[in-house]
Amino acid sequence: MDQKGVQLYRENFTCSICLDLPKDPVTIPCGHTYCMNCIKLQWDGEARRKIFSCPQCRQTFKRRPVLKKNTMLAALVEQLKTGPQAAAADHCYAGPEDVACDVCTGRKLKALKSCLTCLSSYCENHLQLHYDAPPFKKHKLVDPSKKLQEKICSLHDEVMKMFCRTDQQIICYLCSVNEHKGHDTVSAAAERTERQRELEVSRLNIQQIIQDREKDVELLQQEVEAVTLSADKLVEDNEKISSELIRLFHKRSSDVKQQIRSQQETEVSRVKELQEKLQQEITELMRKDAKLKQLSHTEDHNQFLHNYPSVSQLSAPTDSSSINIRPLRYFEDVTAAVSELRDKLQDMLKDKWTNISLTETEVDVLLSEPEPEPKTRAEFLKYSCEITLDPNTANRNVLLSEGNRKAEVTSQTQSYPSHPDRFDGYWVQILSKESLTGRCYWEVEWGGEGVDIALAYKKIKRSGNSNQCRFGFNKNSCTFRCDIDAHEFISNGNLSRVSGPVSSRVGVYLDHSAGILSFYSISETMTLLHRFQTTFTHP
Repeated sequence: MDQKGVQLYRENFTCSICLDLPKDPVTIPCGHTYCMNCIKLQWDGEARRKIFSCPQCRQTFKRRPVLKKNTMLAALVEQLKTGPQAAAADHCYAGPEDVACDVCTGRKLKALKSCLTCLSSYCENHLQLHYDAPPFKKHKLVDPSKKLQEKICSLHDEVMKMFCRTDQQIICYLCSVNEHKGHDTVSAAAERTERQRELEVSRLNIQQIIQDREKDVELLQQEVEAVTLSADKLVEDNEKISSELIRLFHKRSSDVKQQIRSQQETEVSRVKELQEKLQQEITELMRKDAKLKQLSHTEDHNQFLHNYPSVSQLSAPTDSSSINIRPLRYFEDVTAAVSELRDKLQDMLKDKWTNISLTETEVDVLLSEPEPEPKTRAEFLKYSCEITLDPNTANRNVLLSEGNRKAEVTSQTQSYPSHPDRFDGYWVQILSKESLTGRCYWEVEWGGEGVDIALAYKKIKRSGNSNQCRFGFNKNSCTFRCDIDAHEFISNGNLSRVSGPVSSRVGVYLDHSAGILSFYSISETMTLLHRFQTTFTHP
């Protein structure tokens, strides 16, 4: 059902006294219908005057009409309670999270507006008076609010329309002439106007900063795109050049391979030719040896002497063939040349790629310039971190409280359980749970005779009474000592006197990557007490 239908339903099927569906509906002589209990209570109040009237049309009855249940209307109401219209009507009633109408009796409707003058909330029906009656038209209407009573002064029960600039507090008029007499007071509206003006200026400044940052983001995006484009082109060129180099290497390797195979063929051919010549010579010599052997076995002397002249000419030649055998290092000169080329290429590529890496590092440094170091307390607070103390590291003469954010030296030994991280010797010390890196800022409030504000690596020694366990007297820690009349900074046993105002609140700023550790006196102003520059190797 739309809003118009819901409005029509409410006007025609609700009791005008409780503004709800009529319970045990009765119709009085003038024709209007009410809950039986609602009209009874109405007429009970009029019984003294002995004149009974209709709350809607004001028609009067000298005798109190007899009330009978309207059974047809009761059945219709039951249908409305269970039908879709009931859900639409329920939507108009105030739930636990809604602001209810202060005028409605019985089941209250949702408030449409709250009046800052009346300090009441009204549904659509009861709000109409503020639109129609001239005295109410000047009232200030706002969205429904449950906090209207907060606008009433608890001392004078008056609406708080004044503002005390001295105490920065909303007050009523009587407060301005009594409790806040002599203070700088103005109307809340005037203060709102001035603060609104300041707010608009702040918004303009913020919007200008947003525009500047958006421009910076756009420039950075352009830079990202330029870097990406340049990198993509460089990768493409690198792959192209690398491919060309690989093709060149393959070609040169193929040429060398071809030369080697050609030389191999020449050498093998030469050797085989010599082999054939020698084999022929061996065959001929074996033939001669056979004839000489046959002659040497001839028993007939005459036959031996007769054949000797012809056979003796077959004796071996006096000059033996000499074969020059080359050492088995045919291609060592080629191998050496290729190896030398490889070494030269490796050295050249190593040098060139080192230069490329250095160039990339320089570009990276240029693109990621560090943020400037903070100067005001507001800027330091942007890097604020919450420090909590670790009970597992506490010396047994340290008393912890306030959620492990406060530590006190006590003569009474605490019943802390044994733990490998605990400082169990003479030095009354404790570490934080947090490991600090990047930029961090925190403030320490101290009292009593003094305190050591220390920074230490986790590997600092915990057990024993030596200086290796003591803050500031080893390479794993340093400490800023606050006394009631002076300051000292101690690092690796070296003590430095610190001049500057003594304050019960000390600000500590750590820039881990830059190796900066600074201590500030915090009062109405922020004063640098000591700045320590080093290289931090661990959190």
